[in-house]
Amino acid sequence: MTVADEIRSRLEAAFQPALLEVRDDSEQHRGHAGYREGGESHFTVTLRAEAFSGMSRLARHRAVHAALGPELVGRIHALALKIEG
Repeated sequence: MTVADEIRSRLEAAFQPALLEVRDDSEQHRGHAGYREGGESHFTVTLRAEAFSGMSRLARHRAVHAALGPELVGRIHALALKIEG
């Protein structure tokens, strides 16, 4: 399973999103810190779920990081989050 698949699976299970896009942006960071050959180091996640309604931006980000877990987050160099409730 790819890192993108793991991200998608964990976020779907945690939030039952109406919209979930996971984009691997690693190739755009070739030659920069954290880049790994083969990618899977830099991601952009767009997520819309009712679970985020009424939550602050910080609370939304914390909830996503908790759903992904420290082991998976530790394998990602950069994670850009676009979260809507």
